Amino acid sequence: MANKAYQRIYTRLEAITKATVSLKATGVSNDELALVDGRLGQVVKTKGDLVTLQIFSGTEGIPTDAAVTFLGEPPTLKVSDQLSGRFFDAYGHPIDGGPEVEGEERQIGGPSVNPYKRRQPSELIPTGIAGIDLNNTIVSGQKIPFFADPDQPYNQVMADVALRADVDKIILGGMGLSNDDYLFFRHAFESAGALDKIISFVNTTENPPVERLLVPDMALTAAEYFAVDKNEKVLVLLTDMTLYADALSIVSNRMDQIPSKDSMPGSLYSDLAKIYEKAVQLPTGGSITIIAVTTLNDGDITHAIPDNTGYITEGQLFLRADSDSGKVIIDPFRSLSRLKQRVQNIKTREDHSQVMNAGVRLYADAQNAKTKLENGFDLSDYDHRALAYAKDYATDLLSIDVNITITEMLDKAWELFGKYFSKAETGIKQSLIDKYWKGR
Repeated sequence: MANKAYQRIYTRLEAITKATVSLKATGVSNDELALVDGRLGQVVKTKGDLVTLQIFSGTEGIPTDAAVTFLGEPPTLKVSDQLSGRFFDAYGHPIDGGPEVEGEERQIGGPSVNPYKRRQPSELIPTGIAGIDLNNTIVSGQKIPFFADPDQPYNQVMADVALRADVDKIILGGMGLSNDDYLFFRHAFESAGALDKIISFVNTTENPPVERLLVPDMALTAAEYFAVDKNEKVLVLLTDMTLYADALSIVSNRMDQIPSKDSMPGSLYSDLAKIYEKAVQLPTGGSITIIAVTTLNDGDITHAIPDNTGYITEGQLFLRADSDSGKVIIDPFRSLSRLKQRVQNIKTREDHSQVMNAGVRLYADAQNAKTKLENGFDLSDYDHRALAYAKDYATDLLSIDVNITITEMLDKAWELFGKYFSKAETGIKQSLIDKYWKGR
């Protein structure tokens, strides 16, 4: 913190809203922290000498003559190897009973890596989930969201990805987590013996919603330390970006800003882009890959939050309940990884893209057969086989609880093709059929 002798203290507030206070002050910079009546706040707006501070815990009970002390710096995080295996709050303070971290103090929310210093993403990040690795392969340096209804087990999927992903560090940014979710993550990481490579920044429902706004920046500051300084492969998991955006909305509405679409602030696109654009593949080998949950309101993909997200990210992963298999699956029709071709058949087996395309096409044929059935049409022998295949395909390959290697996924797909279809019906290249066919 700044030297006490240089701290500026004011004792007259011009205005108080539910989330902010305003006062006349000079020499104040954007994002600077301040104490207002003993509560932590941050500068969110300056206009001439009028400064507006967002109060993280709310403004209730703050008097107009409250003491305001500007601390002379924006929020920071101490970075070092001591971060590993620890749980922190939105301010970077330990919540796991362990000691404070010692290390270099870094400002959070800095600019993303210069495009000139970036490399094209080309490293595979396997997750063990076939609906991702087989059909929507993720590449290091990619930014991709999970779109899910609020009742889907997306936090379970995030924990699974954290424990399975072949990376050096996993950084979890939890925003608006229920206490149960927080304890679930903590228990999952501890019982798997994987704490040494996982770092968590958590804001729970018991904390003020505005604190969520700090969590992604804390997580990404830690990620940049390990990726840029240590040349490590880092996977950042953010959940839930809808609750992050809701916190943005709370602040902008309380500052009397005119809302944009769906009551969201007009700055939503740039606020989200500032986070997602931190994803990077560095020439030195370090990388930051971002997977973020965006919960949907009644499955509404056109809502401002998923809509803006889709413009920034390189695809999306779509969770849905599958009535045929009774499983939660990665939907092959609405999921897309725009970078998968950078690793499929290059870092994976030569048959990957052909098997992926055949698997999804045959699954689509089953959906057509289901429509025929629902409309009272007779089904052909092929339709019946496609329907039986679809149930096995969803259970053995699309379900989120499948945990196998990409080679095992490809072998399982060939097994299903051979069980239900002829070689010609798969539409796969003859040279690959000659080499991998497992059926009749």
